Amino acid sequence: MEPAPTLPDAVIDALLQGRLADPFGVLGPHRDEHGVVVRAIAPGAESVSLADRAGKPITAASPMTAMTALHPGGVFAGRLPDAEPPKPGDYRLLIRWPDGNEQCSADPYAFGLLLGDLDLHLLNEGRHLELGNCLGAQCLTVDGEAGVRFAVWAPNAQRVSVIADFNGWNPVRHPMRLRHGAGIWELFIPEALGAHGGSRYKYDIIGAHGHALPDKADPVALATEPPPATASVVACRGHGAPPFQWNDQAWMDKRARTDPYAAPMSVYELHAMSWQRAANDTAQGWEILADRLVPYIRDLGFTHIELLPITEHPFGGSWGYQPLSLFAPTSRLGPPEQFAAFVDRCHQADIGVILDWVPAHFPTDPHGLAEFDGTALYEHQDPREGFHQDWNTLIYNLGRNEVRGFLLAGAVHWLEQFHADALRVDAVASMLYRDYSREPGQWVPNRFGGRENLEAVAFLRDLNTIVHERCPGALTIAEESTAWPGVTASVASGGLGFDFKWNMGWMHDSLRYLSQNPIHRPWHHNELTFGLVYAWSEAFVLPLSHDEVVHGKGSMIGKAPGDDWQRFANLRAYYGFMWTHPGKKLLFMGGEFAQWREWNHDEELDWPLLDQPLHRGVHSLVRDLNRLYRELPALHALDHRPEGFQWIVGDDHQNSVFAYLRRAAPDSQEVVLVVVNMTPVPREGYRLGVPFAGDWEECLNTDAGYYGGSNLGNGGRVEAANAASHGQPASVTLTLPPLATLVLRYKPDGPPG
Repeated sequence: MEPAPTLPDAVIDALLQGRLADPFGVLGPHRDEHGVVVRAIAPGAESVSLADRAGKPITAASPMTAMTALHPGGVFAGRLPDAEPPKPGDYRLLIRWPDGNEQCSADPYAFGLLLGDLDLHLLNEGRHLELGNCLGAQCLTVDGEAGVRFAVWAPNAQRVSVIADFNGWNPVRHPMRLRHGAGIWELFIPEALGAHGGSRYKYDIIGAHGHALPDKADPVALATEPPPATASVVACRGHGAPPFQWNDQAWMDKRARTDPYAAPMSVYELHAMSWQRAANDTAQGWEILADRLVPYIRDLGFTHIELLPITEHPFGGSWGYQPLSLFAPTSRLGPPEQFAAFVDRCHQADIGVILDWVPAHFPTDPHGLAEFDGTALYEHQDPREGFHQDWNTLIYNLGRNEVRGFLLAGAVHWLEQFHADALRVDAVASMLYRDYSREPGQWVPNRFGGRENLEAVAFLRDLNTIVHERCPGALTIAEESTAWPGVTASVASGGLGFDFKWNMGWMHDSLRYLSQNPIHRPWHHNELTFGLVYAWSEAFVLPLSHDEVVHGKGSMIGKAPGDDWQRFANLRAYYGFMWTHPGKKLLFMGGEFAQWREWNHDEELDWPLLDQPLHRGVHSLVRDLNRLYRELPALHALDHRPEGFQWIVGDDHQNSVFAYLRRAAPDSQEVVLVVVNMTPVPREGYRLGVPFAGDWEECLNTDAGYYGGSNLGNGGRVEAANAASHGQPASVTLTLPPLATLVLRYKPDGPPG
């Protein structure tokens, strides 16, 4: 009879203390001079036996069928009758627990290497763009055994274990194997041990200096448990449940062949958790949100929605801008498949979905990425490079291949796995400048001694190149508030490669003008005209975003001066100016019906205001502006080119009147005349040059009684005479309503005068 297997006391102690760096060197099947010995660790187990696939003892007469307890802490060993180490499925571990439960499972430590050499090579180079299918918790069948493969990057850790609800959160039970060179720890845990979709888990890590770290959530988790809980959740797609079935192929095909610059883009930005709240004042789930939001957006005529970051984030007050799980939609609104269904519903209603995405920084929560393996792994070690003073967050080390690859794969994940149509990249300015919001001595120059962050520039160019190569029709949009040149220029021409950039200058200038008492506006006239000086230097989005209705800035209606009537008239005229100005449009929720109070992320919008005529009038105006913007090519086809815009009157400071033409093509008769009167004084007989004599339809008047205005205007149409004015061969004489925008469209087939 072969001697009973043993282990040195020091190895047993290391196992039970969770400090054994190479558990596969001890656990599982191993050949020694007497045959094959199998060792297992099951703290708290009553007994462990070797069994066949059916759970029967492998050799009924052999005393070695029941494994020997090498230590009362739960280390067991036994022998197999075979001379060669078995395959993973050749035997089972039959574990009996004191409560009478039994587990009969393949041995996690009988499986060979899990990740392939190509995976590891691409991970090292930062070029593995499918991390969501590689790292994290993946439901797989390995050697005929169903279970979950866990894999995490922690190159400087001394030991990493999977801790989960299925192993009692015990770090001794499932220590992982290190793939040297790549720094990846991996372990396959069979389903029979409780690892399956819905399991909660984290990683227990002994750091680089031998100290136990706070339990870490999975950086590549595909799902999480709802905050304030912090565990990752196994999300099985296609294993035990069918993969999500998309129904948006028509949308995806159309998106791929659409020219985004010539197409209308009107974006409704929203915070999904506070748009509407449930009866118990909690966030609505994705299913209810789809039922209510999709028809609402379709009725208002917005072409896209933009969601504040829905990547999982620990603190709701960050609005998602301090995320930790860049591959997981927030569990506050439901599981990942419900978010996919939400996007699918939007696409079927012809609504695009833009996601805010945050690669600039991450929070310092102990369960997150900070010092993930006991070292500055994802972040810079030097706080002059790695700490955001404004937000008390950490900055990604974009000079490290694996970190850059982690972020690039995260971006691709949302576009490919969830069919997102665009990523709006947050805080780009903070990425581009090493001295962003820092005083002299608080930042580190680049290798040439400059302030530009060269690693961030390279990352953003890679991001935009990869997105445009892999995701036909998907867009990238930069929130960038400086004069960095070529944000939307192609990478080939030396630009950053974004499709669009938020026009922060236009937003600041125009809102400053809006806030002025009309009597003072003549001295601020250029605040509405200056944006046209640089309007075609980039491809712009005009953003009235969430940032403009928080932190004491007041609501949109609150920015307008005067009594209530003048406030609403000012806002309506301003929206008319915005929707007819070159550039795509973005409006944050609540602005569409002139909510009085600032946005509060813990409260839903003030929906009862829609029952009040002035608020309902703004709502109706936004609907009509979106309709007109979509229907009239002159308002969108040449958004990005100067041929689509021409001043008629841009210098009438005294009367605060602005007039301009919008064109669909340089020589087209698709021409729109826009006239904006930003004083409460009606103006009779105001003459303006136009390119064509004949009929001009007054297709929108923000002073219409339907919107809550005084109903002054031009009766729906005017006749342009063959009398030159303002450098144009014809002219019209108009009545300009107070605090109003008029939109007139040339009708070449209109009735004779």
